[in-house]
Amino acid sequence: MHSITPQEAARKAGLLIDVREPDEFVAGHARGAVNVPLATVPDADLPADGTPVYVICQSGARSARAVQALRQRGVDAINVDGGTSAWLGAGLPSATGR
Repeated sequence: MHSITPQEAARKAGLLIDVREPDEFVAGHARGAVNVPLATVPDADLPADGTPVYVICQSGARSARAVQALRQRGVDAINVDGGTSAWLGAGLPSATGR
């Protein structure tokens, strides 16, 4: 599994997607993340041009599944270890709402 810490993800260029459900996302998420619920990942229009896609959820389980699916599609997907819990716990930039 390709993975990265929240601190590393916060410093990297690329797309950060949050695969939690919309109500979870609205309650609090990594600043700059785009909500792409796990069920919609197979059909999501994500870059397959080598742009890194960092995938985050609450703790890392859903994002790990999403990373596997995306890598099979040729997307350079990387799991954010520990998810939003670790992101917030590290005091990294966050937001609420859409």
